[in-house]
Order: sequence, then structure tokens, then C-alpha cells
Amino acid sequence: MRVLVTGATGFVGQRLVAALLAETAHDVTVLVRDAASYEPPDGVTVVEGDVLEPGSFEAALADADVAYYLIHAMGASGDFAERDRRAARNFERAASDAGVERVIYLSGLGSEGDALSSHLASRREVETLLRAGSADVTVLRAAIIIGDGSASFRLVRQLATRLPVMVTPQWVDTDSQPIAIDDVIAYCLAVLERPETAGETYEIGGPDVLTYREMLLATAEIATGRRPMIISVPVLSPRLSAHWVGLVTDVPREVAYPLIEGVRNRVVVTDDRLERLVDLELTPFDVAVRRAVGLESGDAERSVQAETAAPTERGGK
Repeated sequence: MRVLVTGATGFVGQRLVAALLAETAHDVTVLVRDAASYEPPDGVTVVEGDVLEPGSFEAALADADVAYYLIHAMGASGDFAERDRRAARNFERAASDAGVERVIYLSGLGSEGDALSSHLASRREVETLLRAGSADVTVLRAAIIIGDGSASFRLVRQLATRLPVMVTPQWVDTDSQPIAIDDVIAYCLAVLERPETAGETYEIGGPDVLTYREMLLATAEIATGRRPMIISVPVLSPRLSAHWVGLVTDVPREVAYPLIEGVRNRVVVTDDRLERLVDLELTPFDVAVRRAVGLESGDAERSVQAETAAPTERGGK
């Protein structure tokens, strides 16, 4: 297949491009905003363009069979939800015009019945906009992704390792199901190879369900050998929390605020269909953290096989 990867310079995109080249025989094209600053791996076709500017990026889709949509505007100046909306609409129209058969989109976990944070609500809107076109859209919904370069994990790591005492919102006791970046990439490759996943929405997560408090404590102990004291209070708003995080970490406020606002949403897998379809040994949280902080190397090779196996047993808190 001819595969296009958007967001190829990002945390997930860089790893996905490398995995596509290493583990598949597909032709890979990437769409980047500044080709001069991108050093492509051998065998990759580079197209320069910006999905926010119609007319600049359509050439990347001209021969594509499948496109990975890994574009998120969070962290950019202005209204990130409005930018995400425009980008998704432009991309959907161009993909439909080009006859792209499938789009694979990495979205966010969160129950439809909850009042989703602005970050998660924007991810849902992008899902809907991409589905408005002629391509079959496969959605992978994930919670926090653990890996070196992940903005959300960087926030967790820096809070955990820089503060002996933390005063946090009560939302710090919300459940989450983090997933290692290696497993995200494995799932991205798996759905590409399985035509039956076209048009489906899947939830993906690691084997451990943890509160944010537990993630902070475990990350601190792995990285520094100590566990900070965490005190939750009912009066600390997401906006005040983001201001406090901005003083302690180097995560930009434009990124920190939507992430912290989203902590109130329980993000746990409730539909494990993809886990049952793909035979993948999921990475435990502590192993993922060790890899992310450089204490342990990742697997040299990851292989996934389609089979209707019984679901693996999920770890608890």
C-alpha cells in the first residue's frame, strides 16, 4: 500500500514512520510543514504543506491508499479546538477528492456520557469531521501515552521528580489506563494490516489501571528512588493548577492547561475488541516508565498477529 503519515515530526509520528519502514513493505510518504528542517529516513517521500492552508498539502494525498492523521493543534497559539476543526475539515475534503480509502486517527479515551474536557471534546469532534468524507476511518482512542517525548508524560515525570510535596486537585485520584508508546505503534501497524478494522473505533490501553496519584508516585520512585507526598484539596481549579505546573515544569501553559483539565475525566478501556483481535503482550506501566526515562531499552522487534484470543487479564490499581 501507499501510506501517508501526517504529523510525522511529532512524538508518535516519528516512531510510526520508523516502524512502517522496519516492519512493512509499504511505500511511505510524510507530510511536514517545513521540509528543510526534516531529515527523512531512507526510502521516505517528503511533501511539504500545511493542512490549515488548502492548496498547500493536497499533493501528499494524490497517490495515498491509507493516511494516518496524527495532527493535533494543542500547544499552538489561539483556539486549539478551532484549529483542529479547520485542519480536520480541510484534510477530509482533500482525502475524499483524492480517493483515499482509509484514514487512521489517534484520538483520546473518555466516556461519551461524561462532560469531556475541551481537549477530549476536540478529539471527538475531529473523529466526526474525518468520518464525513468518503474514506473509512479507523479510530484508536488512548489515554496518556508513556514515552520519551510525550507531553503528558513529561508533565507527570517533571512533577514527580521535582517536588517532594505536591498540592493537587482531588481529580488526582481519577482512574486512567496509560499505554506505552511501543504498544501504540504496534496497534497502529496492526489496524493497517487488517481490512476488517476499517470504519471501526477501538479503545487501547496498557495492562494497568492507575490513578494519577499512583502514576506520580510510581514514576518518582522509578526515576529518583523516592516517593513524594501528595495532598489533594477541593479548591484547586484546573486554571490555578496549570499556573502552578507552569512554575514547576517546562511544559507550555497552552499544553498543560488542556491536559490538566482532562484529568477529571476517567479514561479507562471499556471495549477491548482490538486487544482480543491483536495478539500483543502489553507493556506494564513500570516497564514503560523505565524505558521512557532511559533505564531500560525497548524491544528490538515487536510482532502482532491477528487471532481471536481470549482477552488478557487487566491489572488493577
